[in-house]
Amino acid sequence: MSKLGQVLLSSRPLSWINTAFPFAAAYLLTTRQVDLTFVLGTLYFLVPYNLAMYGINDVFDYESDLRNPRKGGVEGAVLGRSLHKLTLWSAAVTNIPFLVYLVFVGSPLSWLVLAISVFAVIAYSAPKLRFKERPFVDSLTSSTHFASPAVYGLVLAGAVFTPQLWAILAAFFLWGIASHAFGAVQDIVADREGGIASIATVIGGRQTVCFAFFAYVLGGVLMLLTSWPGPLAAVLALPYALSVLPYWSITDTDAELANAGWRRFLYLNFATGFFVTMLLIWYWALTPLVG
Repeated sequence: MSKLGQVLLSSRPLSWINTAFPFAAAYLLTTRQVDLTFVLGTLYFLVPYNLAMYGINDVFDYESDLRNPRKGGVEGAVLGRSLHKLTLWSAAVTNIPFLVYLVFVGSPLSWLVLAISVFAVIAYSAPKLRFKERPFVDSLTSSTHFASPAVYGLVLAGAVFTPQLWAILAAFFLWGIASHAFGAVQDIVADREGGIASIATVIGGRQTVCFAFFAYVLGGVLMLLTSWPGPLAAVLALPYALSVLPYWSITDTDAELANAGWRRFLYLNFATGFFVTMLLIWYWALTPLVG
């Protein structure tokens, strides 16, 4: 594979949609139009944003990734040292032009949301900050990676934040927290050997699985507070909750077994994304643009 191909692999192409879709859906449902900002914003959160998020992670997690058997594929590249500088430069070069445009077309509030989003991307892995090594903060930061594009899309489009919209965002944030927490379980052994702290290394695999389960369930409950057809999305939380149940009694020594559940999670996102899209189209049809 070429050097640029390896750098691109570090951006986790399988997960691109997880950040682009929230922005695109939030912006489009608010403005009801496909304009240049929609296109460029979606492209930004599709590739450059992920290249920064995961590329920076792969550069500064190089030593621990070498000891992690699941790295080297769709779950994360193991970038050789010769690619580190190229990866960081690629992230900067692809991000800055989009960010300049988004700042130009935005408002002070949208600048704040975008700044929080980009800061969370950098702070998660960058030296000195390393939020990924701060238990509980790691899950909060990871969830911010996925929820903030949606918040940004709403603010940029001038959405009105109602209690029901806050419930949706809170449910999505809980999904992100649960997903990160469960994902950390499979790395307990590798992280401890590498001296890396996480929510899972601190409270243990079993407790982390329980935490993820209830976070998924609570997210589903919050969707019941939304307007129709939003409550139907509560059902979509169940597959995630059920997916972690087989690991309810997992021990730290066999925590790597949770990787099977994590791989299932990666593909579950596509099925869930399809049904969420159908619900959004339904919502679009029920709520025509006013004004």
